[in-house]
Amino acid sequence: MAIMSTPTTFRPVLERIAEEIERTPGSGRAADYIPALAARDPRRFGMAVAELDGTVYGVGDWREPFSAQSITKVFTLALDLAREGDELWEHVGREPSGNPFNSLVQLEYENGIPRNPFINAGALVVTDRLHTRTGDAAGELLDFLRAESGNPDLAHDEDVAASEAAHGDRNAALAHFMASYGNIDNPVPVLLEQYFRQCSVTASCADLALATGFLARHGIRADGTRLLSRSRAKQINAVMLTCGTYDAAGDFAHRVGLPGKSGVGGGIIAVVPGHCTLCVWSPGLDERGNSVAGVAALDRFTTLTGLSVF
Repeated sequence: MAIMSTPTTFRPVLERIAEEIERTPGSGRAADYIPALAARDPRRFGMAVAELDGTVYGVGDWREPFSAQSITKVFTLALDLAREGDELWEHVGREPSGNPFNSLVQLEYENGIPRNPFINAGALVVTDRLHTRTGDAAGELLDFLRAESGNPDLAHDEDVAASEAAHGDRNAALAHFMASYGNIDNPVPVLLEQYFRQCSVTASCADLALATGFLARHGIRADGTRLLSRSRAKQINAVMLTCGTYDAAGDFAHRVGLPGKSGVGGGIIAVVPGHCTLCVWSPGLDERGNSVAGVAALDRFTTLTGLSVF
């Protein structure tokens, strides 16, 4: 039975979750295939909830900046969808992949069209299309995150971007393969630079919870202007629910019951449409690249508050 149901009770809920996470034996490991992320202590934990009016609560390391990584894919998707609309879906699908996020397996069978915007292949397509329309996809993303979070100091981590570029052969292979099918517009080296810079954005739980608020407000930005129609905001939330946590999306929906998007930096954002947005961070990852403590914390949040999409 839910014991909490209104935004004014978020603070005690967060405090209770943080206490429970503290008592839980540590598990998971930081992402080691990106050397710049490998040194993070997997036991760190922070969690923030942002209400629709921009009020934000947090516990633990909720003000500690971390590498957003694949969480940024939600925002580039929104920015591109706002510009080109449904034409985007001719170049990237909306179905779960059932394969690891950096898999090449399905691309050949499906003529260079990625299954969804959140696996690496799909995110490369979205970044490519946003770059074509703006001339600087990574810069457009950063400007958006600064505006929505209210934090003008958000920045790319050049060390992380360089680390990803030095170990980015799989992403290069994905981009070249899709280019061979005509599904990439820009030169692959240009696209990869934009993509690695996009993923290197450093932000805190507070920043990302606030920046995600437009999805809880059905497409309305923090300043009251509309970025997306209600229908397109729904589309993004739906794809987050079915595809946002790599090949663990079914388990995440079962446990948490919210649209969510994870990143290998240990962060996860989640949306309660019409109520609030959340971001949780803990660098210890499971074998599918999702934060172990982060998923557990979101599971407890929906259990304690009764807030989910089901």
